[in-house]
Amino acid sequence: MTIQQFFFDLPIYTKFQITDDNNETFLEITDSSKKVIFDGYNPWKKIESTFYVMIDIQGANYAYSRDGGYATQKVKCKRSDDIFMFYLHYDPKNKILLKVGQHPTVADFHISEIKKYGQLLTKEKLNEFTRAIGLAANGVGIGSFVYLRRIFEHLIFEAFEKAKVDGKINPDDFNKGRMDDKIRLLAKYLPAFLVENRTIYSVLSLGIHTLDEQTCLEHFDTLRVGIEIILDEKLEEQKRIEKMEIAKNKIVALKGKLGK
Repeated sequence: MTIQQFFFDLPIYTKFQITDDNNETFLEITDSSKKVIFDGYNPWKKIESTFYVMIDIQGANYAYSRDGGYATQKVKCKRSDDIFMFYLHYDPKNKILLKVGQHPTVADFHISEIKKYGQLLTKEKLNEFTRAIGLAANGVGIGSFVYLRRIFEHLIFEAFEKAKVDGKINPDDFNKGRMDDKIRLLAKYLPAFLVENRTIYSVLSLGIHTLDEQTCLEHFDTLRVGIEIILDEKLEEQKRIEKMEIAKNKIVALKGKLGK
């Protein structure tokens, strides 16, 4: 996990297990003397920017990595001078770091960014995506999985309707199949990333029916990003089609002018 992911992506109360491999990230989070600059999105100014931590929690008389407890870290935006607040708790015995609060929230960092998917999702589905992020940001893992799964299902059934109109699918085969079978049947109508990573659905279902809140929270960001990649792929395809239509119309107009 990077320092950027910890501050801007990781839901509160999600355990960050400190190991030898990520101890450097832990120090970057808690020690301003490291002078690490990292990229991110400023939801208050709605701009991409760079950030740095302001407080050295790893003091000479109080070593956070040794003593643990509660601490406050400030992160400053270099472009606007906005200061974001993060409230931490570290358990040195089990080497677990938690964010127990923050302002802005994880949802604030991401909700503005997902508005671009309004071109693909209905208002209802965009609101559900927003709810998923908001729930995870407030420590509700299972509920966040419910909304992510609804969005995933929406993408599948949207592709099914298009394939049905094109006469490329037997509705009976689709309706009786499991989700994995449905995705295989619709492979030509779905983003390649979704087809290749169709296990996203089974993981979401497992989270709703079997996993606990903490486990869902720990894996929420991975699944959210997976769905965003699927939507990004659909946006790129939409842009490609739009460019092709514009080019075709211009070529037709050009032929008319040249009398060809």
